[in-house]
Amino acid sequence: MRALRSGLLAGTLLDCAAPAPGTRDELEHSSELPGARALPEAGLPLTDRDTLFLSSFPGGSKATAAGCTPRPEKPYQCRIKGG
Repeated sequence: MRALRSGLLAGTLLDCAAPAPGTRDELEHSSELPGARALPEAGLPLTDRDTLFLSSFPGGSKATAAGCTPRPEKPYQCRIKGG
């Protein structure tokens, strides 16, 4: 898994990378909306202070977490993450 500063990429999560299956499922479940309609409910677009985590899948890189901010001595806090 690697982190990518969203400041390098403008726009929403879909501009950067498609959500990973678990991330998409969690996003749809928490918002009670399907796919692309669930993204705006999650508080996107990302800002230049957010971090996006990507993982490799057979079809390419997919976002496993987004809208993440660092916390001293703790894991990142993410607005969107896989379950």
